[in-house]
Amino acid sequence: MSIDDGEGIDAFVVMGVCGVGKTTLGRALAARLCAAFVEADDHHPQSSKDMMAAGIPLTDAEREPWLLSISADARQRRVATGMPVVIACSALRRRYRALLSTEIGRVYFLYLTGDEDELRARIARRRDHFMPASMLDSQLATLEPLGSDEPGMALDFERGTEALVAEVLGHYPLET
Repeated sequence: MSIDDGEGIDAFVVMGVCGVGKTTLGRALAARLCAAFVEADDHHPQSSKDMMAAGIPLTDAEREPWLLSISADARQRRVATGMPVVIACSALRRRYRALLSTEIGRVYFLYLTGDEDELRARIARRRDHFMPASMLDSQLATLEPLGSDEPGMALDFERGTEALVAEVLGHYPLET
């Protein structure tokens, strides 16, 4: 099975602030594509997780090795499987997305967005995650929405996982 838009995609990056459902959508999309899934949070060193858990945002300098680690993992999985990789990664700034694209290749961004009050409620319900609700304001302040010149699409997270997977696959239908 392959997925192709005429140019090919090396990776889908499901992006957005905390609480939008990046991991949920990423896992569901990867399962439908029979593709590898990369969870960006798994690439944070414990020191970074501890900082964020304490409500301290990471600097760009602290994020760069994290983004390079994600990229290396994605490239390796892409080469090993011959399939696009699905990555759940905040990719909040344009420069982060540019770095991912430079390091991985052809990246298509799936920008999850939605109601801020719903985001706060979702984060408050989460258990066993290092990112506290207090970090949402920092992430919203850092967020640079996907630009019209960046490859990707905006998706309303409130539509639900299956509807979002269907929308993505509507743009990139599976071919056997």
